[in-house]
Amino acid sequence: MSKLVDDRMAKLQRIREMGIDPYGGVYTDTAPAAQLVNSYTDEQEGAAARVAGRLMAIRGHGKSTFADLHDWTGKLQVHFGLNRVGEAQYELVRQLDLGDIVGVDGRLAKTRTGEVTLFAETVTLLAKAVRPLPEKYHGLRDIETRSRHRSLDLIANPQSMQQALKRSQVVSGIRRLLTDRGFFEVETPMMQPIPGGAVARPFITHHNALDIDLYLRISPELYLKRLLCGGMERVFEINRNFRNEGVSNKHNPEFTMLEVYQAYADYSVMMQLVEDMVTQLARDVTGKLTVQLGEQPIDLSPPWPRLRFADALQQYAEVDLFDAEAVRDKARSLGVEDAQSLPPMACVDEIFKLAVEPQLINPVFLTHHPAEMAPLCRRSADDPRVSERFEVFVAGFELANAYTELNDPVVQRREFEEQLGRRDEGTIGRIDEDFLLALEQGMPPAGGMGVGIDRLLMLLLEKTSLRDVILFPLMRPEAPHDGDDEQLA
Repeated sequence: MSKLVDDRMAKLQRIREMGIDPYGGVYTDTAPAAQLVNSYTDEQEGAAARVAGRLMAIRGHGKSTFADLHDWTGKLQVHFGLNRVGEAQYELVRQLDLGDIVGVDGRLAKTRTGEVTLFAETVTLLAKAVRPLPEKYHGLRDIETRSRHRSLDLIANPQSMQQALKRSQVVSGIRRLLTDRGFFEVETPMMQPIPGGAVARPFITHHNALDIDLYLRISPELYLKRLLCGGMERVFEINRNFRNEGVSNKHNPEFTMLEVYQAYADYSVMMQLVEDMVTQLARDVTGKLTVQLGEQPIDLSPPWPRLRFADALQQYAEVDLFDAEAVRDKARSLGVEDAQSLPPMACVDEIFKLAVEPQLINPVFLTHHPAEMAPLCRRSADDPRVSERFEVFVAGFELANAYTELNDPVVQRREFEEQLGRRDEGTIGRIDEDFLLALEQGMPPAGGMGVGIDRLLMLLLEKTSLRDVILFPLMRPEAPHDGDDEQLA
């Protein structure tokens, strides 16, 4: 590797000696490469065009050189001819390498083989790549390497670039759908004095000027509900949340969520909203309502079925939700440690993860969870043991979680106090009194929902790991190496 770098550094020096800045400046008014190729007609032969991008193939033939120039839309063949660009510019072409970024002005035409080509009249070096691309850049498939070196992945794999752009398309689609329905986007604090809205271990930081500990948010829920109390009736936030927990194909400590709240609504309104949202995004992004995750085909067509939590537990785990002894026995049979000493609902949670979740492949609304599992949710008027809550499960994972929000401040305080008695080690045992103060001033009945954006991308892009849809996932530190990056060759 060092010999290749040395060769490129020598070329860099020769380019400087030619009086050329190898890291050129502004190069605007360019056309997308894919557009020039896809929209080309015979009537455009000889038309002027201007492109910029990275050289991914160079084929020299004496006084004539062909190259493949890639931008983020696709590929365009470029021809550099001595008779067209002149001796000085062609000498620059001789110093070019794979990975260099150039701008080209020229004329469009087809070659004898019928390939749309830009015949260069001028070439501008915009960035000399002093480190070569991996020898097999076009075959960069190792998920570890791709996640650690995302710039190489985007260069080497056009599908990775398209996935990254589709992520932006999905987020834009969510914003458009919600604003079209009268929702307003807001921002809430990412550093909070009390982490709330979910049960999770937070990341802790310290503010020096105020000499206080703060916590990266695990959820924006309690702040968004403050806005409901203040009279903002339809709000949403596409937010970054942080939970100091494990890393897996379906979990990253830093992740993106959509949270949306609508005054004077309930969880059934949220059901229709998420079903409309996911199916519309599927049509817009993939053009279809069926996706394939691994070997499993998934049908997103509405309407999605509804299944009560207790019925799901009975159907897939053959246990009665409210039979504490049977629940503990079932948990123990599934290998849950200390099942006999755990609270019954903790056992239920483990049974659900082990025996029920993997069975929920096509999207389903799982409803009426045990009230103890949802302290921020209104209880069912028909059965106070359960809540007006749903989760959307698809492909064996949770995609969305929604409530008919609890707006009774007396009940909410009691729920918080009971939750403190059940808190897990590592969670912060404090009640958010400021939120309760807002609630005491009156919050309208409301429906609220959270949707995991990263998991939604997994579904729509047919990926089985979050690493494929998060540009920079958290990873274990890389083992030290000598700097030659042989593992990338």
